[in-house]
Amino acid sequence: MARRILVLNPRSGDGKQSHRARRLAVERGYDVRESERAGDTVDIAREAAVGEASLVAACGGDGTVNEVVRGVDEAGRLAETTLGIVPTGTGNDFADNLGVRGVAHAFEVLESGRERSLDLGSARWTAAASSAGLSDAPRRPFVNSCVFGLTAEASARTTREAKRRLGVVAYVLSTLQGKRTFEGLRLEVRAGPRNDPVWTGDALMLLVGNGRRFPGERLQQANMEDGLLNVVVVKNRPALDYLTTGAADRLLRRGASHLTHLRVSHLEVDAGAARQVSLDGELVEARHLRADARPGAMRFRVGEGYDPSPPDPTDAA
Repeated sequence: MARRILVLNPRSGDGKQSHRARRLAVERGYDVRESERAGDTVDIAREAAVGEASLVAACGGDGTVNEVVRGVDEAGRLAETTLGIVPTGTGNDFADNLGVRGVAHAFEVLESGRERSLDLGSARWTAAASSAGLSDAPRRPFVNSCVFGLTAEASARTTREAKRRLGVVAYVLSTLQGKRTFEGLRLEVRAGPRNDPVWTGDALMLLVGNGRRFPGERLQQANMEDGLLNVVVVKNRPALDYLTTGAADRLLRRGASHLTHLRVSHLEVDAGAARQVSLDGELVEARHLRADARPGAMRFRVGEGYDPSPPDPTDAA
């Protein structure tokens, strides 16, 4: 039988679901590889792909999914390797998108779920004043989101419940709550075949989604097969405007005048100075960043509830 490997992050969530996932995997004949320290998951997934495993499944949260995809991508075997997910993390937005409803259901999907070719986001960046080296910068994948406007302090301060309920926006609200004034980001955003300017001004944050459903877009599945990135630019406003009840809903409310929505295959951003950027939760420093959609780059097993053509949230007010 071709090898099926479960890459397990034992530190994901509260640990209980990870133990259950391990037991179910062993019962079904999976080769369970457990990460022991930071960076392990990427290495394990890369080695599994190089070893021509027929299936590599990420067992953890959204961060674990990113690392598994990254490892298989670094091995150059995304096109040959079937991927899956067993959700045991605090944030499981990607699993929700794929119609995977918990640990037991995840193994049903791994065994008999449909296989779909899904889009993958990728980012290149530099913290230098010039963007000259951007095209030569290493490419890093993101399965959910790439976000300007976060801080490391906010990441540490954000509660698990807030992460589960709001996703990446929870970090932004924590950033604002940590200071009474927020200097914002001076952004220039370019997109399109001629790299035309599409937005310039002071922003609170810029969100680039591949598999991420941002608050304000209704609780529906993200489109993972349209070859486009879902971009939201949030115009800067006084920080105190966002610190009362319902802040996240107002922050990304559909139709709000401080929001600009774009659907693009690629974009380039100049933040005017080096800023922290989140790639599926990992923080990096960037002034210049290019994000691209890689259509159909990864093959995932999906649940029966997965819709390859979900309604576009921009069609509804």
